[in-house]
Amino acid sequence: MASSAASSVRPPRPKKEPQALIIPKNAAEEQKLKLERLMKNPDKAVPIPEKMSEWAPRPPPEFVRDVMGSSAGAGSGEFHVYRHLRRREYQRQDYMDAMAEKQKLDAEFQKRLERNKIAAEEQTAKRRKKRQKLKEKKLLAKKMKLEQKKQNEGTQIASDTESQDGWSTEKQATEVFSGN
Repeated sequence: MASSAASSVRPPRPKKEPQALIIPKNAAEEQKLKLERLMKNPDKAVPIPEKMSEWAPRPPPEFVRDVMGSSAGAGSGEFHVYRHLRRREYQRQDYMDAMAEKQKLDAEFQKRLERNKIAAEEQTAKRRKKRQKLKEKKLLAKKMKLEQKKQNEGTQIASDTESQDGWSTEKQATEVFSGN
């Protein structure tokens, strides 16, 4: 018996560290505590809840067994059956109306989204065209400035040679071309 008692003795569990009791004061602190608890053991799987499926009423029965007529002699218990059937049918109709309204709003939203997208693309194209035009204008101004600078340098060189020789540029050009 002593041997069976000795084999049933388990080793002591490791003691957990005592943690201070923290009472969250707001939702942000509660979320922080939850995240800290999850991050203590990152190997542990995190439970992610499935998205709740949208409620839908039961479809109407294909074959109704207890058809109620408008004849006299209906028992007092039939009223409650009728009341439940009527409530269920009204609930089904309300659901169908709500779904139709939701689909209509979704369609309107998609149309508005498409219109906004087209308007944004048009505005972007307009601004792109304006930027391109400005860029071309700056490039043209730069080219004109370079040409003007070259002309100024050419006239300045000509005036420098004229001042050195005492000749005019026209006289030099005629002499060069005439071969004299």
